[in-house]
Amino acid sequence: MSDQNLNIALLSRNGKLYSHQRIIEEAESRGHKVRVIDYLRCYMNITSKDPKVMYQTEILNNFDAIIPRIGATHTFYGASVVRQFEMMGTFTVNGSLAISRSRDKLRCLQILARKGVGLPVTGFAHSTKDVDGLINMVGGAPLVVKLLEGTQGIGVVLAENRKAAESVIEAFRGLDANILVQEFVKEAGGADIRCMVIGGKVVASMMRKGQDGEFRSNLHRGGTAEKVKITAKEKNAAIQAAKEMGLNIAGVDLLRSKRGPVIMEVNSSPGLEGIEKATGVNVASKIVEYIEHNFITGKKKTKRKEA
Repeated sequence: MSDQNLNIALLSRNGKLYSHQRIIEEAESRGHKVRVIDYLRCYMNITSKDPKVMYQTEILNNFDAIIPRIGATHTFYGASVVRQFEMMGTFTVNGSLAISRSRDKLRCLQILARKGVGLPVTGFAHSTKDVDGLINMVGGAPLVVKLLEGTQGIGVVLAENRKAAESVIEAFRGLDANILVQEFVKEAGGADIRCMVIGGKVVASMMRKGQDGEFRSNLHRGGTAEKVKITAKEKNAAIQAAKEMGLNIAGVDLLRSKRGPVIMEVNSSPGLEGIEKATGVNVASKIVEYIEHNFITGKKKTKRKEA
């Protein structure tokens, strides 16, 4: 039990997901009240004197803190709702700017590159006809081609040779899509590491491995996960990546390469099921504890830095 009882809003389109149920369960066990709010059903009064978030006919002005769990499909509107809560002085575990930055894969990589964080060699293009130049930029085949807007392993293709790479890039060009081309880190062996960062600390880490013949390690694509001990360099890389994004709670995905850890993605709404079951760590409780330790009555502000 906490010595303060907070009124918390969990911004989500589906309160029945494992991650959300676990957060609610842990918060309520510590004496807090949690209400699931569908952020797409919110509307906002944009005014400098008295900003409001409305939910149907109700004014949402009685929350001490919010936990944004914004889906990739509706990042723009979800982040706008979070921003409105920030204008109202409500504490939010992840700010609107940080959510928007992390969801934009290119922007995320550019920010991390500027800060010297280890990354896979990456090229970015839309309709370039210089396919050879793009392939050579990342060291040739094999390489990975990603749709910039893809999520959860969708729109990610491993091109094992140059001809395949040219065909995939040409096909994606035909979709009028923005694409990322990245080096294939062969030594990672089809495995990546998910680090859960909360309040500037790695609280849990797991290694995810794809099925035989599958280079994508996403658990919902049939991958497996197990607890893993990470090195000091890996821990520091994960913490720095979350910090540069401005995220207080983040799932940071990295690969073990010959030159050290390289960051693949920084997730602002990481799932809890896989990492809790693989590691035995009560991540949901640590999220609630973070809110308790950082919520200050009368000073409910979320730090935001522009970039």
